[in-house]
Amino acid sequence: MKVAAYQIPLRATSSMDVLDLIRAQVAWCESNGVEILCCPEGVLGGLADYASRPSDIALDVEAGQLHALLTPLASDKVATILGFTEINRSGRLYNSAAVWHKGSVVGLYRKLYPAINKSLYEAGDKLPVFTVGNLTFGIIICLDSNYYEPARIMAAQGATALFVPTNNGLPPTKAGPELVAQTMNVDIARAIENSVSVIRADVAGRTESLVSYGSSEIVSPDGMVLQTARRLSPDLIVAEIETVPRVDRCGWNAARNSAVMDEYVRLVTGTHTGPERISTTSV
Repeated sequence: MKVAAYQIPLRATSSMDVLDLIRAQVAWCESNGVEILCCPEGVLGGLADYASRPSDIALDVEAGQLHALLTPLASDKVATILGFTEINRSGRLYNSAAVWHKGSVVGLYRKLYPAINKSLYEAGDKLPVFTVGNLTFGIIICLDSNYYEPARIMAAQGATALFVPTNNGLPPTKAGPELVAQTMNVDIARAIENSVSVIRADVAGRTESLVSYGSSEIVSPDGMVLQTARRLSPDLIVAEIETVPRVDRCGWNAARNSAVMDEYVRLVTGTHTGPERISTTSV
């Protein structure tokens, strides 16, 4: 399947006029056989953590606000993944991504780890997978990709690709070009350890207070970087990815040694009491 990641200008995410830019990319994808287009985190209005009035950019999915906004992007050929600020009926905000397919919101994912320190967003608690055409995939938003557990859980549910809407628009002191290299290392790790393709879509450019060099890329299940976007510039990258899950996923047969699995279970369940439980032998 052919997929694409759209690296959108950072400044464009502050306005809903960004829909015109996305619509142009959808049209290109329709003409060039791309079936799924991934857009960045917070592409619809920006991030609540940087907004002066967060509720103004929040969309109520149950009330149909997201559906109404995305109607111009309807396509019979291309599914689009878009990041936005969601507000529920009780007023809680979520950093979410929607799967927009054939004129409907067919999937929703809420970011599990909203920020390293503090955020206006509540943490999500679901790890769904979605299917478009022959591809079953998961979505993890930006910081979520630093944790191996969400990716592993989605891969275990049959995902053969992970889409990563990202917004690395940060103050200049925190957003150097080294962040691009760090992000690539993360994507390669998630791809190899789960035998999945990783498709990341970031923002790029500068505003008065933020900068993003752009870390959009597509990585194969073997960890090969198939495409990368231009630095500090808008771009659209495209690649053909696998849709059939691999029978032998790298490193998934740890149960061959029950001692390793038992020790791991004790570690993650909190029953591991310390290093003294692990015997060592001098050689």
